[in-house]
Parts: sequence; structure tokens; C-alpha cells
Amino acid sequence: MHEPPASPYSNTRGGADRSVQGTKVSGMSFVGGMENELAMCGLLGRLRRYGHCSWVLALLLLMPGCRQNVGNPAPPRIDTAVQMPQQSSNIVVPVIAQLAEIENGLNRRTPRILWQIDRREPRCVPAQRVKVFARKVKVTPDLSCRIVGQVTRGRIRLGGSGDTLTITLLVSATISARDVGGIIRQETATGAATVRALAKLSVDSNWSPIAKVDIAYDWTDPPGIDLLGQRIRFTGKADEKLKSVIAGLERDLPRELARAHLRDQLSGVWKQGFTSIMLNRERPPVWMRVTPRRLGFGGYRVSGRQLEIVLAAEALTETFVGSRPPDPKPTPLPSPSRASGPEGLRFFIPVLADFEQLEPVVERALGKLAKKGITLTGIGPVDAKFGKVTIYATEGGRLAVGIKAEARKHGGMLASTRGEIWLSAVPYNDVNSQIVKVRDLKIAGQTDSKTVNLLFALFGDQAVLGSLRASLTHDFGRDYQKVLVAARKAIAEHREGDFILSADVSTVVNGPLKVTGQGLFLPVQAEGQANILYEPR
Repeated sequence: MHEPPASPYSNTRGGADRSVQGTKVSGMSFVGGMENELAMCGLLGRLRRYGHCSWVLALLLLMPGCRQNVGNPAPPRIDTAVQMPQQSSNIVVPVIAQLAEIENGLNRRTPRILWQIDRREPRCVPAQRVKVFARKVKVTPDLSCRIVGQVTRGRIRLGGSGDTLTITLLVSATISARDVGGIIRQETATGAATVRALAKLSVDSNWSPIAKVDIAYDWTDPPGIDLLGQRIRFTGKADEKLKSVIAGLERDLPRELARAHLRDQLSGVWKQGFTSIMLNRERPPVWMRVTPRRLGFGGYRVSGRQLEIVLAAEALTETFVGSRPPDPKPTPLPSPSRASGPEGLRFFIPVLADFEQLEPVVERALGKLAKKGITLTGIGPVDAKFGKVTIYATEGGRLAVGIKAEARKHGGMLASTRGEIWLSAVPYNDVNSQIVKVRDLKIAGQTDSKTVNLLFALFGDQAVLGSLRASLTHDFGRDYQKVLVAARKAIAEHREGDFILSADVSTVVNGPLKVTGQGLFLPVQAEGQANILYEPR
């Protein structure tokens, strides 16, 4: 004889040790313990099939130990993993050069003496003519001379603001006119000019710096002398020589910028940008995988004593839950593209509530409700006991909630009804809210019973459904803050070799809840500013 299955519920009424003795059914007697009760239950089923309803009712009244087992099929389990949307981010990559270093380079390259002159001038002083009887008569001849002099510069200084780099230097001229017509031995003139250059910087297709330099200058003290009543000016001769200075600055400035090894730095940034960053260590472990796509050139920017090359690395940012995903395969540094799209780092952080967190909450809520007492419409007070709760994801973005229960009309003679009832509900959250609620909570599927039994009536009661809805409400607030703190810390300063990703989260919004096989996921979208800095160890 097989042992009867043990009940998962404790029940003092109709316990397994009770027996029905001396009971006769259709001429047969059943004497003994639980085995006889089970035999009687089997007989009841046969009597029901043959229409002996009066016998069934009489025996149910006599046998509280013969419980009715009911339930509905469990909904299908869905084990899909969470799929987070992909985001496109534009991470600012400022490559910084110190203006002092560029200054020093230009000063080393540019000679102190810009040019020198030593030549014979046949008409140093033009002939003097007077008008006699409507005709100009030469009274003095052209006077030749020897012009000797040089132009020197002061220190080249760099400055500027925004996208304009300014180059400033002072120019001093000392020019002498010697042996003027054998009359004057020497006359010396001095002058000074301020040279200002405005440089617009860019890069070519190979990331090599190029510069377009526009130079303007004015003579604060134009060099010139007075000879025999005439003013001899030397600015024209100086202007010719300054043209070569302009060409030299336009040539040397990109060379000095190239000393910052822009391409080498960018190649390192590009290669090490193909990585994964841990955003959260546990519950759940979350990774952000970064895959650079393009590198846009946004121009040069002067800020204080620094010259920044403003770049925007457009990257795909993907969120993964679980183990670290494989790093994407690096590609060669591409040619510069136009910087496009708003600056900023954008990624998702999933906040998880696994089903094991929800199950004991529901069990406790139903236990409190049972102690308080339940009264069903049309039936009256019932004694209910609730057991194991099982929650998982099912079709249509719904939750499946299975509850083992046992119920009996209070003070009645009928046997208790026990089984596992499955319900389903749609979890949801309001816009930008971390409070998850459920709606459309109902018994899952259709029962083949034409009459409503006690357990189905129990789980159709509004008080029971209300308690279930309240217990299935989950506040993600604490987990939400914990995950955000971890993510902010992870990206605040993340080093990859000689480069540091520095980011700050400025905006956080959460999207609609997602039901997955791993649990309830609240996708949190974070946005902020991010820089990649070159800082060798």
C-alpha cells in the first residue's frame, strides 16, 4: 500500500491520524486509518461519476480528512534576458598643449636678428629742383649713400581666446645712412613696431597640424631721418623684410604644434577606447561597453595658457548585465570627420528586482491577511492558510504568481479545499517613477470547473486581490540610488593605460519597467559630460 502524500499545510482539523470506522457504502465497510480515508476519497470520485451526488455530499460531511484538491495550470515561463537599448555618445577628447612650450619652440626657431641691410643707395637724397620761369631747374644733384642697419625682435608671446591664437612680438629697427654725397658722414634712425599675428589652426587628413597666419603690424615709431631738409623713411625697406617673418611663423607654428605628437596621442586614445567599464559590481553586475566609431575634429581652443585641440569621439555605448562582455576589436585611427551631435556621454543602468525578492513579501502579506480573517461574499468567514509563493515572467509582459493555499468555511462540516492557484498581472511604473505597481491582477487561464470552488472564490475576493496588489508593489528607490552611486564612482575617473576617462552624470531619468526572465528591470538612462585626458603614468 502506498503512503499518502504529505500536506504542506498544518491543519488540526481532519488530521491524518483520524479514521472512519463502521461506515458502510453500497454494502462495503471501511475500517481503519488514513488508508481507509484515501480509499473513501477514491470511491467518492467513482460515485460522482455515476451521479450519486447525495452519497458524495453525505460522505463529505462525514469525512473532513478527505480534502478537495483544486488548481489551474501554471502559465508558461519566459526566460528572456534583459536587452538594453544601444546609445550613441559623443565623448570630448581634449588634447592639451601648453602655450609656454610652443612659445619656447618658436623663440628657438626664430632668429633674434630678423634681417640686416648693407647696400649702396644711388638716390639716397633726391635732387632738389626749383621753378624758374615755369621750368624746374636742378639746383642740387642726387646724393648717394650707404644704408646700413638691422631689425631685431623681442620675445614671441602667445595668447588668444576661443578659436583664435594670437602671436605678438616687438620689432626694433636701427638704420644708418652713411657717406651721404660726401657731405654728411652718417645719420642714424631708430624705429619700433608691434607685430600681431592671428592664427587659425586646423589639421589635415592625417591629423597633422596646419596653420593660416594673418599678420598685422604698425610702426609705433617709424624709422626715418632728416637729411638736408628732407625726411628719409625706411619703413618700406623694413616691410619687405617682415614678409619673410610672416612666412616663417606660418611654417614654424605647425611644426611646434606637431611636437605635441597629436597623432600618437589620438592613436592611443582610439585604441584604448575599445573597452568595457564596470558600472555596478553586483545586484546586478553591470558593464558599459564602449566602441568608438568616428573621431570628429572640433577645432582648436585657447583657454588661459593652454591650447586645446577639441575632438569628439562618437562611440556606441552598450549596457550588459552579468559577466564582463568581450572587448570590441580595435580599428585603425580614422581620418578626422566633422564633429557632429551634442556632446555628452549617454548610457543605461538597469536596476534589478529579482523575483526571489518579491516572493517572501507576498507570503508575509497573505499571512497577515489570514490572521486578520477573511469573509467571502455569499460564503461567509473562511479559515485560510497560505503557503509557498512562486513568481516568474510569463507571456505578454506579465508576471505569473503561483500561491499554494488551503481554505475551509469557518465552522462548517465540509472538508477544506487546497491547491495551487495561479494568477497573472501586468507590472508598470509611472513616468520617471521608481515605484512599480501591478494592474489587471486575475486568475490565470480558464478553469474546467463549472462551479466556483472555495479557492477560486478566495482569490477572486477584492480584499485578497488588494493585499496581493499591495505586496507586489515594489519601490526601486533604494536600489536606484545605490546603482547610481556605483556608476558615478566608476566613470568619475577610469584609467586605461595613459588615458583617463573623466565623466560626470548630470541627468538621470528612468524608463518603463521591463519584465524579463531575470527579474523586473527598471532601465535608468544617464547623461553627462565626459573627457578623455592624456596623462602618462
